[in-house]
Amino acid sequence: MLVKICGITDEKTALEAAHAGADFIGFVFAPSSRRIAPVHAEAIVKRLPEHVKKVGVFVDESVENMHFIAELVGLDYVQLHGNEPTHVAKQLRYPVIKAFTLAETDEKTVTTYPCDYLLIDSPGKKYRGGSGETFDWRLFEQFSIDQNKLILAGGLSMHNVQEAINTVRPAAVDVSSGVETDGKKDIEKIKTFIKRAKRAYSTQHHVI
Repeated sequence: MLVKICGITDEKTALEAAHAGADFIGFVFAPSSRRIAPVHAEAIVKRLPEHVKKVGVFVDESVENMHFIAELVGLDYVQLHGNEPTHVAKQLRYPVIKAFTLAETDEKTVTTYPCDYLLIDSPGKKYRGGSGETFDWRLFEQFSIDQNKLILAGGLSMHNVQEAINTVRPAAVDVSSGVETDGKKDIEKIKTFIKRAKRAYSTQHHVI
């Protein structure tokens, strides 16, 4: 089970998350309480292990700016979290993660979008990028999504990640506010989240 820790804003948390087993580290370059300047993300990325994939989160940004930031920071993936049309994804020189909210889109749009991963999130509130609340996982029954491309997000925490994985069976899980305390990343919550996510995956495959 792949795990993405998103909304990282400092080096210590990034390194601790990587050491705990995170497969993806996400940096937000769009309006958000967790927004980070590209130069600061660049400094963090230089300290991260090569095997940990670095993801930049953008919302309706120009292709030119996304390329500039991706090259500066050293990103491995570009995550599109706005209303980006398919031609934007096709122009990107980087692997794409496209975020969708199932309640606000249709199956054809989700299943035909040109991307490497589909990130399914809960609807945002003040900012695009999720509300930190779970959504009805039964919605997946209405969509024929390739689970090998599926990243599940939206209100996940160390308390529900195992149930989420066992119910939806995604390729990866994504968390941000669910591993925070008072709006700041909590190292112990990150460690527990990763441990439980990986354990759920092991248990799931053992049963099979």
